Parts: sequence; structure tokens; C-alpha cells
Amino acid sequence: MRSVTRIGSAESAPSVTTPIADAPKPPLSTPPQEPMGRIPVQDVRPLVDQGRRPAKSVVGETFQVSATVFREGHDAVNATVVLTAPDGAEHRIPMECINPGLNHWVAEVTAHTTGQWTYRVEGWSDPYGTWVHDASIKVAAGVDVELMLTEGSLLLERAADHPRRSSDGRLLLDEAAGAMADRSRPDQVRLQEGLSRAVQDEMAARPLREMVSPTPDYPLLVERERALYGAWYEIFPRSEGCYYDQTTQQWMSGTFETAAKRLPAIAAMGFDVVYLTPIHPIGRAARKGPNNTLTAGPHDPGSPYAIGSPDGGHDAIHPDLGTFDDFDAFVAEAERHGLEVAMDIALQASPDHPWVQTHPEFFTTRADGTIAYAENPPKKYQDIYPLNFDNAPAQAYAEVRRVIQVWIDHGVKIFRVDNPHTKPVEFWQWLIQDVAKDHPDVIWLAEAFTKPAMMHTLGKVGFQQSYTYYTWRNARWELEEYCTELAGAAAAYMRPSFWPTTHDILTPYMQFGGLAAWKVRAALAATLVPTYGIYAGYELMEHVARPGAEEQIDNEKYQFKDRRWADYEHGGPREGQSLAGYLTRLNQIRSAHPALRWLRNLRFHSVDDDNIICFSKARRLPDGGEDIVIVVANLDPHSTRASMVRLNMPLLGLDWGDSFIAHDEITGAEWTWWEHNYVRLGPDGEPVHVIAVRKH
Repeated sequence: MRSVTRIGSAESAPSVTTPIADAPKPPLSTPPQEPMGRIPVQDVRPLVDQGRRPAKSVVGETFQVSATVFREGHDAVNATVVLTAPDGAEHRIPMECINPGLNHWVAEVTAHTTGQWTYRVEGWSDPYGTWVHDASIKVAAGVDVELMLTEGSLLLERAADHPRRSSDGRLLLDEAAGAMADRSRPDQVRLQEGLSRAVQDEMAARPLREMVSPTPDYPLLVERERALYGAWYEIFPRSEGCYYDQTTQQWMSGTFETAAKRLPAIAAMGFDVVYLTPIHPIGRAARKGPNNTLTAGPHDPGSPYAIGSPDGGHDAIHPDLGTFDDFDAFVAEAERHGLEVAMDIALQASPDHPWVQTHPEFFTTRADGTIAYAENPPKKYQDIYPLNFDNAPAQAYAEVRRVIQVWIDHGVKIFRVDNPHTKPVEFWQWLIQDVAKDHPDVIWLAEAFTKPAMMHTLGKVGFQQSYTYYTWRNARWELEEYCTELAGAAAAYMRPSFWPTTHDILTPYMQFGGLAAWKVRAALAATLVPTYGIYAGYELMEHVARPGAEEQIDNEKYQFKDRRWADYEHGGPREGQSLAGYLTRLNQIRSAHPALRWLRNLRFHSVDDDNIICFSKARRLPDGGEDIVIVVANLDPHSTRASMVRLNMPLLGLDWGDSFIAHDEITGAEWTWWEHNYVRLGPDGEPVHVIAVRKH
């Protein structure tokens, strides 16, 4: 018979047994917790990394603060947002409970100056609200009538002594208290003295607050409007004014002087920012030729992203473009046309960069003694050495900071950073914060087409704006899902910049979509988000791709490009073949409609056809009016489509049965629209409606 070992039997017992009662016990302790507060306040939003990093806003931008605020029992509770300015002045904004069942409180807040602000939510017991609720029920039912009226009278007497109460307000409450105490009057009349609109308004403006329970002060960074709103136009300065010399059979580079001649046209189209690709000397070693070939001819200009030569590095200007005096004149000319200059910062070096000799520790040396060039296997970039910020971080940080200051001193306040996701996040946090100490108006745009975690973190540590996945979001569900994310919680720290194309990206949608595709993608970029950008040549619909790549053939990154702008102007042989007029109209619409300057006000509506998208933006104006814009776009560039648009009327500030005048800002047409509206859009007409809502 097989033996069986029983738990607790002599066969299984250890040789030494410790009685359970005598076994050591872990100490009973709990980690320290933040005090809850007499009135619990939870789930405050916006909150970036639990308040460790600032939420972001711009001057004049209204955004929502929300929280869950509740208390025990049935007494009334209330809440206030306290917005504290950089000078210490406090602004109190009453919150509204929009979902009593979930205790969800919200308030719309606006900061009107730049700087480091804070905000907190204060939950508090509302004795007047409690009395209003109880007295209204009990007096009507004849229960504790005299007691309720007496308590109300005493409550208003106490409220009259509020330190911020005006003399008129004090008189109002004293008179109401006295009237409620007057037993010669009917009970309902006495009650109405305490419930009058005037009394309720006065108590709402200067409430009697008890058991005030504040959250910590959370940081809020308020920046200038350009951090959120702007229209960018990208140029390669060397192409603006370049020409092919038939005598020498060589290309002659454009200069800052010739590029400045393009500024009036850029400004006339309504753009706010002219963005320059790198303007530094270009290395000779491993220089790339046309279409990214590995062999360059003696006169090929090379990629401006292969920075550095014996002529200098990141703090120098390519000799073909001119001098610092020429650059200063270009910046001044841009300012005269209402344009800010954005400069490309690519923290990488050609093998000819002075840093290779003076700071070899800035790079990674491989086992064979060579410096590692950039790779994204299977892609290789032999003309570029990435910087290594870990070998000598103090020296590398200081050198980059010095370079940035050079360009700030020459009038640059916006930096578009190439591939920031390939550098340490803590470096960017240090650099942006250090620059902001003396230059808080400097704006940083992250060109980071990478994983969401990195893109979001770059925004959290300081980048005001970020490139996005917009270029590859073409279907309605993709756009709605992605833009809902961008306009939601992420809007507190990451501001999107939409680009239909770039000098590196030309999607199949743009290659094969024709005129409708180029109109739709520009219109959506310009209206879905406050900041968008256009790469020079978009007006000409440059849509031919290099075989096997999603980028233009004869890419301007590797060669000069003379677009012969004069051919498309009035009287030119290609007059009318440019989208310049369409881009101009889009920018005029953006300028005329303040609602398009914000991100968090984006709302989507239903359309029967999944190929048609509809969204709206609304904004309250200082004069009390409201600006409302509705955009309807056919996302299928190959077909004209008809469908029914079904508007969520309350999102437009209208009742379900209301109508309004729909004015198409692109064509000038007008219709009467209701909740359900027929649209027909496509390549045989206009593919997009941009509608201004005009209420009756």
C-alpha cells in the first residue's frame, strides 16, 4: 500500500516547530496620506502628472476646470476655482454642478496675462443653499415654519457682515433678514424675502462659505497666443531666388536678400510664421546627392540637415546665404510684414562639423574607433553624426544653450526642433526652462513623429507645440478619434500642429487625390486645430513621389528648386493654376473667426455617409455675442458625395427645433439650416463647407 503524508502529521512536521501564536508579526502601519479635507475634493482636472508639471493655456484662452465635490449627509455643498496670477492676485470663479448624481462640478476660467499662475479648487459647505432647500420644502408643508424663518433671518444677518460685501449688498441682506423676522406678515411672503432673485444673486456673488477645504495649488503656465494659434509657411531659403546659370551650367543659390522678396507674398496669403529649414554651413564628407543618392557631384548643395563645415557649425550661416547682417535684415523685413521667423534646430553634425574636432566627447565612438553616424535600420545617414548627451552632459548642455542664445540675440523667438525624440527628455526640460528664465516668449515646436508616450512627454516638459499623426489620418473615424484625444485631456499640455505635407512626407492620399485632396487636407488642417503649416510648393500641388518613398521626387532637401513663382501671379503664363487664393481664403476665415483660434472647443456631429466629416467650434465673444463655425468636408477626393448632416443643436447654443442662416465662407452661398441638412460635396464643386452660423 502506498503511504500517504498528511499535513500536520509526524511525517510532514519540521524538526523544529514555532507555535503560530508566538510568530513575529509585521508592524501595523500605513503610509502617510494627504489629508482629505472636511469637504472632499477629488479628480481635479486639468492635472498634468498629478500636478507635478504645469497645465498650459494662452492669454485669453478659456478652458474648463472640473472636480468631484461632495460631503456627508444632505447639507448643501458648493465649490470655487481660485486662479492666482503671477503677482499673487486671486480670482475666484464659482463652479456649477452639472451632474448632481456624480457630484461633478465645472467652471470656465480664463487668464489674461502671461506667466506662472496657479489654480486650486475649494469645496465648502453652503449654509444658505442648505436653508433654501429645507425652508422651501418645510414652509410649504407647514413644518417648523417659524424655526425655518428665524434661522433664515439669522443666516442673512451673518452673511451681511461678509468682509467683501458692498454697502448696497449689506443693506439688501439686512432688509431681507428683517422682513423674514416680521411675524406680522404672511409666512410665504416672509419666505420669499429670503428667496428673492436679488438676495440669491448677492449670495452667489459673495457666498457665506463654511468648512472651506482647498486642494493644493496646481501650476498653470500661461503663454502668448502664438503658442496655440498660428499659420506657418516653410521655405528652404536657398531655393528662394535660386536659378540655373546657363553659362556655367550650375545652380546659383538663393540668399537671404532674395528670400526676403518672397515675404510679401507669404504675408499676403495670411501666414503668421515663416519657417526656415537649417541655414548653417553644410558638410562635404558623405554629402548626399539628388534624391538622397550616396554620391554627390561637386556642385550639389547637400542636405542642410548635415550641419557643419570648416565655415562653422550651428552658430554660423552658410556663406551662400549671406552674413549675419543679411539675416538680421531678413528678420526685420519679416517683422515689417507681420511675420515671425521660426528657425530649424537640428542637433546633429556632419563629419566636418567643428565639434568633431573640439568636442569629440559629444559623439559616440564605436569599437573600431569610428564615430557612429545616424541610422534607423535599414536606413543609414552617413552624412550625419548624432549628438550623445551622456558622455559629457554639462558641456553638451552648455554648448547647445550658447547656440540657442546666438539666434535669440538675432531676433528668433520660435524654434522648430528636428527629431527631438532622439535626445534625452531631461535635456529638453532643462534647455526650455533655462531659456524661459530670460526669454519666456520663446516657442518650441517638436517635430516628433514617434510613439505617443514620447510625444506627450515632450509636451509635458516644455514644448509648446508638436507635429502629429494628422498627415496619416484620412478616414473619418481616424480623424474623429485622434482629434477628440488632442482636444481632450491632452490639450492641457500638448498643442498640435497639423501639416498636410512636409519636405519629407508626401502620402498616397496627396499623391493621387488630385485638387480635392489638396483643398480638403489644407482646410481640415486650418480648422480642426489652431496651428497648422504649409510647405512651400503646396500651392502648386507638387504630388509626384520618389519611387518607393513617401516623399517628393527631386526632393528640395537635396537640391535647389526654382518654382518660378512669377509664372503663377497675375499676368503670368500659369495664372490661376495655384492654390494660393484658396490658402489665402482659409487664413482670412481663421482671422475672422475667433472660434478657430482655440482647440478645446472642437465638437463633432453626425453624418450619414462615413466619408463626410462634420465638426463645429464655438467661442463666446467679449461683447456677449458668440462666434460659431461649422465645417463639413468630403474626405473622398475621388467622388462627389451627398448625405444628411445631423447637427447636435445644443452644442451650437440652439434648441432642437431652431433654424439658422448657414453662410459658406468659401463660396459666399447661404442656406437656412436646421438639425438635419442635405449636403453635396466633391471634386465637381467644392469639397468643403466652412460655415458661419448666423442666428435669426
